[in-house]
Amino acid sequence: MTTYFTSDTHFGDPRVLRIDRRPFPDLATHDAALVANWNAVVAPEDTVWHLGDVALGPPPERVQALIAGLNGQKHLIVGNNDGPATLGADSWLSVAHYAEIDVEGTHLVLCHYAFRTWNRMARGVVNLHGHSHGKLKPVTRQYDVGVDAWEFRPVTLETILSTRRRRAVT
Repeated sequence: MTTYFTSDTHFGDPRVLRIDRRPFPDLATHDAALVANWNAVVAPEDTVWHLGDVALGPPPERVQALIAGLNGQKHLIVGNNDGPATLGADSWLSVAHYAEIDVEGTHLVLCHYAFRTWNRMARGVVNLHGHSHGKLKPVTRQYDVGVDAWEFRPVTLETILSTRRRRAVT
């Protein structure tokens, strides 16, 4: 069983094609690609923490179907664009605005928003966030898990941590 992180899928939200310049010709293609990418890496028994902004625009039954169609045991950290349909979807194991968890021996602070400081940051705790769509310069031990920063798919903590190390070395 593997733990994955993601955020800012923005299913059904036409703004992501225009503002974030996502490389899809239309919303239907965007949504289908993100679902396919998710399900290609996440198995049904894996855990996924979605750090907010799941869907904005589709009717409640479409939001419910989208979330149910995503593999994994899903937890939601609420984002600023998560409405009642997203929050009330049956597929979430938990819904919160903030969480602290341990994965692979690393303590994580999870929130939709990037923090300037966070609990125990001086003791090596890592902050995972979304909201910035890969455009925010991170501080030490802070990572954007949004789909814009990770080829439109969920990502493991190992991949997140190793990518920054590789970039620092090259």
